[in-house]
Amino acid sequence: QVQLVESGGGLVQAGGSLRLSCSASGSTASIVLFNWYRQVPGKQRDLVARIRNGGATSYAGAVRGRFTITTNNAKNMVYLQMSNLKLEDTAVYYCTTVSMYGHEYWGQGTQVTVSS
Repeated sequence: QVQLVESGGGLVQAGGSLRLSCSASGSTASIVLFNWYRQVPGKQRDLVARIRNGGATSYAGAVRGRFTITTNNAKNMVYLQMSNLKLEDTAVYYCTTVSMYGHEYWGQGTQVTVSS
């Protein structure tokens, strides 16, 4: 089991920056990758960024060049640095992790609101 807790969300003006953090605890040695998803009410949950063991990253087209996902060597923290935020980045952001056993764990989410 892995427990995830996100933090760092809030209200920011368009063009500004925020850094989301996600703290992982429990069986973190089994983690093979971290994801950040986001969801707007009434819409599907979208994958925003992913980082795998070894450091390979991938991003959704809408955020590439503006968001950066990183993790620490201990695999118990993952971050999403968000820059040049746009109104359409407003969403609840979720941290997830996938274990070597194929289990995916979710955090409770953190709200990001971008204002004009």
